[in-house]
Amino acid sequence: MLNRPLTDEAFKGAKLCVVGNINRDVKLAPVVAGEHLFADGETSVDWTAESVGGGGANTACAAAALGARVGFLGKVGDDSLGRRLEDVLTRHGVKAYLTHSAGCATGTSVNLAFKDGHRHFLSCLPNNEALSFDDLNLEALAEYDHMHRADVWFSGPMLQGGNEQLFRHARQIGLRTSLDINWDPQWSIPANLKNIHARKRAVQQLLPLVNLVHGNRRELMEFTGANDLDNSLRALEAWGVEAVVVHLGSDGAGYYERGSLTVMPAVPASRQVNSTGTGDTLSVCMMMLDREKDIPVKEKLSLANRVVAEFIEGKRELIPSL
Repeated sequence: MLNRPLTDEAFKGAKLCVVGNINRDVKLAPVVAGEHLFADGETSVDWTAESVGGGGANTACAAAALGARVGFLGKVGDDSLGRRLEDVLTRHGVKAYLTHSAGCATGTSVNLAFKDGHRHFLSCLPNNEALSFDDLNLEALAEYDHMHRADVWFSGPMLQGGNEQLFRHARQIGLRTSLDINWDPQWSIPANLKNIHARKRAVQQLLPLVNLVHGNRRELMEFTGANDLDNSLRALEAWGVEAVVVHLGSDGAGYYERGSLTVMPAVPASRQVNSTGTGDTLSVCMMMLDREKDIPVKEKLSLANRVVAEFIEGKRELIPSL
C-alpha cells in the first residue's frame, strides 16, 4: 500500500485515444418516476443543461480535464452542431479527429433522470450510427499508448467488421486497448432475439484483442447471459479478456483479474449535481492508471471513486457545457 493517497498527479502522462459517439446531450433535473409521465400534461424540473454527449466524447473530455493527452476519433454531420461540438472538444484540450459528413445530421440525446436513481435516454444519433472504419484517422493512434472503444453497439458498419479492424490495428502498433460494454438499445426489444444474439457474438469475437472491459453489473450480466456477476466475469475471462473494470454504483467499483474481484466502496457524495457520465468517469480513471503497474489496484479504485464522487457533487467540471 502507498504511504499516502493517490492524487491527480497519477493521471499525468497518460496518452489516451477514444473512438466512439459524439452528440449533444440535453439533461434534465431528476424527476419522480410514475404513471403521470405517460399521460398528457407537463412536468416542471428544477433545471436543464446542454453539454457534450456520447460516451466516447464524455470519456475524452474527462481524461483531458484530469491531465491526460487525449485524442478523439468519431463522426459528425456537416452542420453547425457538429462544428460546435468539435470546437468545444478542442477548447477543452481534446485533439479531435472528426469526419464531417454531409450525408447525416449530428445527433442529440435527452437524458431523463429519476429520483430513484434510474435513468432513461431518448436519442436520435444518425452520425454515430453511420460511423465506419473508413471514417477513422488511424495515423492518429500512433500518438497514444491506450485506445478505448466506447459506444460499441451504435454503428452497424463497425459491428460488421470495423471494430475488429480497429482493434487489430491498435494491437499491431503496440497500444493497450479498452472496450465499454454499455447497454445495447436493441436489448430492450425482445422480438429481436436473433439480431441481438448476432450483435453480442460480434462483440464477443473482439474480446481476445481487449485488455480492459468496462461495464456495470447489469450490462455485463446481460451481455454474457449470466445470472450473477461472478459468472459473468468468469465468462468474460474465458472469452479472452485480460481484466474487467466493474461499475457498482452505490456499492463502489471493482476490478477483476485472474479470477479475483477487488472491490472498493463508493465515496459518499454530499449532493447530486451530475447523474450521467459517472460510469465514463470511473472508466477513464482506470484507463489512465492502467500503465501504472506498481500501484495497487485498491489504490487505483480509491482514487477513481473519489473523482467520481467529486464529479457527482459538481466539484469537477469534466464534461463541458455547450
